[in-house]
Amino acid sequence: IIKLREVLAQQNKSIYWLNKQTGIASSTLSRICNNKTTSIEFTVLDKICEALNCQVSDILENTKNDASI
Repeated sequence: IIKLREVLAQQNKSIYWLNKQTGIASSTLSRICNNKTTSIEFTVLDKICEALNCQVSDILENTKNDASI
């Protein structure tokens, strides 16, 4: 589960603010916030975490899947 929207809300920040701080496209940030993405590059996660002064675990939450691997 991607919790970026919640972290932004907790810090009273917007996608627009994050876009200006990181240079990540607003459309990319919007897809991430709305859980409409299937992958996120490590560099993108790093920029987001640096701008928000948080850890990856603050943004991403692992949920158990019933299907075995």
